[in-house]
Amino acid sequence: MFQRPHLQVLKNRMLEDRRFIQVIVGPRQVGKTTLIGQLIKELDILSHSVSADAVAASNTIWLNQQWEIARQTLKTQKASDYLLIIDEIQKIDNWSETVKALWDEDTKNNCNLKVLLLGSSRLILQRGLTESLAGRFETTYMGHWSLQEMNTAFGFTPEQYAWYGGYPGSASLIKDEIRWKHYIKDSLIETSILKDVLMLARIEKPTLLKHLFEIGCLYSGQVLSYTKIMGQLQGAGNTTTLSNYLNLLDTAGLLRGIEKYSPSIIRKRSSSPKFQVHNTALISGQSEEQFKEIQNNPAAWGRIVESAIGAHLLNHSLTMDYELNYWREGDAEVDFVISKNKKTIAIEVKSNKASITNGMKQFQKQYDPQKMILIGADGMKWQDFLMMNPNDLF
Repeated sequence: MFQRPHLQVLKNRMLEDRRFIQVIVGPRQVGKTTLIGQLIKELDILSHSVSADAVAASNTIWLNQQWEIARQTLKTQKASDYLLIIDEIQKIDNWSETVKALWDEDTKNNCNLKVLLLGSSRLILQRGLTESLAGRFETTYMGHWSLQEMNTAFGFTPEQYAWYGGYPGSASLIKDEIRWKHYIKDSLIETSILKDVLMLARIEKPTLLKHLFEIGCLYSGQVLSYTKIMGQLQGAGNTTTLSNYLNLLDTAGLLRGIEKYSPSIIRKRSSSPKFQVHNTALISGQSEEQFKEIQNNPAAWGRIVESAIGAHLLNHSLTMDYELNYWREGDAEVDFVISKNKKTIAIEVKSNKASITNGMKQFQKQYDPQKMILIGADGMKWQDFLMMNPNDLF
């Protein structure tokens, strides 16, 4: 069975002396539960694994009970250590306060109970960690699968990856595209929105949030002002509501509004967002077109390729700690700008033949970036770019 690199990281940490709560966070269907199964087999440690997915949000007693089961098993088995694994921990109200109290009690009593927590909402989980568990945890982010992983595990070509995306659970369905689309819409999109967004945050206009997601997928790779977005949505409320909803969709690993590149934080935050899906399956899963049809439409296929490049940059930014933006001044535009440690790299994606674009010339004149990368016919092949780690550009 294919193993993601996160497995070895977690294995090494679990073999260390008890120091930190280990936390795995990432979108749905990226292999977190599978990773735990692999980890248990790799470790020679007794463990107790449970999920809070179907537990009532107010049931903190359940959390105490699971912890006590682990404690008692550790004691009765006279084991040197024990591993407690809790999936979807963010579903329990005030989970972080309860975990803090139990963890500190074990520390005080020299109880060698190691703890691994999993969650699918980056925002909700991080909020609980920073509010109550400061200094007690380490996080591991598991993002969407890369082309390299999908190619190794399932033999995906770059073209298949651009269209079908990086959901391992759907890989076996791509030969029946209608069935694949139903799986993406019903098991991934609906579940992520209903369980990871609507149930974990106060959403006054759930229909608006769903429509915002649909429009964001449709316009992935394009810049739209909030005013323009409001014109396409009924009952859209105000720009603050839309911005908050877009942020929630981002933390669920679905859709981000990329900000405009600017040395000024104020100008950056007030910019119009560039929609970018985290996984291109979110576009094609809702599209009426099929894989063979889309490749015969150069303009539409070019947008898919650009979204695949954007998703690749976005997912790596979450683990490599570089910032992802776009840039536009008038008619001059650069598709993506990544920056880290005061180094800036401009990236332009062109499906047609083009050398140096007007946007790249203007950006170079204003900001003098470290590198200017052209992806497309006259530059680096987009297939090759998807196989590399963007952090290596710095």
